[in-house]
Amino acid sequence: MIAERTLDGRHALVTGAGSGIGAAIVTRLALAGARVTLAGRREAPLRALSERLGPDTRVAAGFDVTDPAAVAAGVAAARDAFGPVSILVNNAGEAPSAPFEKTGGDLWAKVLSVDLTGVFNVTQAALPDIRAGGAGGRIVNVASTAGLVGYAYVTAYCAAKHGVVGLTRALALELARTGVTVNAVCPGFTDTPIIAEAVERLVAKTGRTREEALREFTRANPQGRLVSPEEVADAVFWLASPAASAITGQAVAVAGGEVMAG
Repeated sequence: MIAERTLDGRHALVTGAGSGIGAAIVTRLALAGARVTLAGRREAPLRALSERLGPDTRVAAGFDVTDPAAVAAGVAAARDAFGPVSILVNNAGEAPSAPFEKTGGDLWAKVLSVDLTGVFNVTQAALPDIRAGGAGGRIVNVASTAGLVGYAYVTAYCAAKHGVVGLTRALALELARTGVTVNAVCPGFTDTPIIAEAVERLVAKTGRTREEALREFTRANPQGRLVSPEEVADAVFWLASPAASAITGQAVAVAGGEVMAG
């Protein structure tokens, strides 16, 4: 892992920071010298990670990305602690599955509210800080390969993540002359608690072994494996770093070759 402190003095706000990909991103940015606000709804995992990483991190619990008032309060508190936000990582999300015909309006609305409108809410709240900082401002949206291709049984998730990629591209063009970059990282199936739970559900439902169930999630990856959260975090770090100043409006697949840009 690269250890240069290329983000010294920068304030990064990461949503969905308590576990999995979010926790890996927080750790990677902190290692690079950023002061990091860990935002999420559940305080305990955020607090545990912050205590492990040290005083250059702070916790913004009760940060519900679907609630504009809670988001505004969380961003203001983060600014009071560490100064204006200059790096925003929109990572909060959820991915329930259901056949399209059993996807009710409530499920549809909930997934779009968290996975797409949540990105809109947090970005609107943090953008004045990011723009005021000028060139070097970074917005990185954690989307998914589901934002680039279709998958069965996750229509709401696919629709939301395609929306995140579209939002990323449009905002990148609006901000191109400011020096602020906007990009998306699109992980494939990643070794997180969500996938572990999905594997266990498949084992319980079908009677397959864990290895057989896991192959359902790895067979589309040409490398034949799950992506690690740290690999996703490294991609986010690169896009947040000064080295990526000419990269904007991109959707970077971190998926072992599962999805390739045409």
